[in-house]
Amino acid sequence: MRSSQKKKKLQGEQWSVSGGPVVPDWEAAHIFLEVTRSGGFRAAAQKLGQSVNALRRKIDQLERDLGAPLLTRYVHGVQLTEEGAKIYSAAQHMESASFELLLARNSSEQQVEGEVRLSVTEGMGTFWLLPQLVEFQRANPKLNLNLKTGPRSADLLRLEADLSVQLQRPKESNLKVMKLGTLHMMFFAARSYLDLYGTPSSLEDLKKHRFATFTDEQGQWEEAYRRFFNGQPPDGHVVLRNNSSAGHFWSVVKGAGVGALPTYSQAIGAHLVPLDFGIMEKHEIWLAYHPDAKRIARIRRTIEWLAQCYDPRRYPWFRDEFIHPDRFPQTYKGGPLPGSLADFRDLP
Repeated sequence: MRSSQKKKKLQGEQWSVSGGPVVPDWEAAHIFLEVTRSGGFRAAAQKLGQSVNALRRKIDQLERDLGAPLLTRYVHGVQLTEEGAKIYSAAQHMESASFELLLARNSSEQQVEGEVRLSVTEGMGTFWLLPQLVEFQRANPKLNLNLKTGPRSADLLRLEADLSVQLQRPKESNLKVMKLGTLHMMFFAARSYLDLYGTPSSLEDLKKHRFATFTDEQGQWEEAYRRFFNGQPPDGHVVLRNNSSAGHFWSVVKGAGVGALPTYSQAIGAHLVPLDFGIMEKHEIWLAYHPDAKRIARIRRTIEWLAQCYDPRRYPWFRDEFIHPDRFPQTYKGGPLPGSLADFRDLP
């Protein structure tokens, strides 16, 4: 008897809610709208591509979450209860808001805007990316690119930049990395320098020449020099040291001395003479960013642009294998590169 009374009591209180109502998810609200509009579960199931039982379970759960019966079931369909009519109106507002959300997302995808902070080494930023940047921004006029160049890569975990193009693979495990290509270095000299000091005919002959070097505070430049020349000290041979990669580039172009430069220098119109005595060095070019950053349209668009800028299939000087600069005219099949240096060669 007590069990029967307890059962009846539970049945009579099945719509009571302890702890407050649960906010339904959009899928349940969407199913409720479709069942109501279709007039029944079977028609709604055909429209949504789900089973009748699956829709029934969703509506039952929604009613339990809200603590009120929403639909009265009949043999041939359903009808809104008084409570259901109020929920139906609220669900329509949810539907309208979801449409606005989709429109906002689509607008964001189509119209890239906002700031992207890009960290890159000075040389590649100045001579390779900046000349191509103008065309990129013309295609994305509302994108504001903040370019940070220098010898030190930005700390992405400290939010110093959104993207980083660097010559060492990041060690942080919680960063996304992408290999863009390979940077090849070799010795070059200006024709004006060779006319004055002569063209070296061998590695031993090269050791006697004047050198311009790109220096760093850690002294790695001197280690590289000794490595190139079997321990020979730079004293008396390095006549110009420069801690600016752009300044180092121009010192070689203007004939201050022999210097190591990226092979793409020839591709952008440096008009230097490559000195190939087997002394070369290469560095992998890496792009690093936060894992969630690619979900932002403006950053994703910039990543796509950077991948195109270093595409080894298009630009042979960024391939893993070394391509001699003399072969660039035969291996590069693209159009004229933006930002030729021809207009700047005579600057004072």
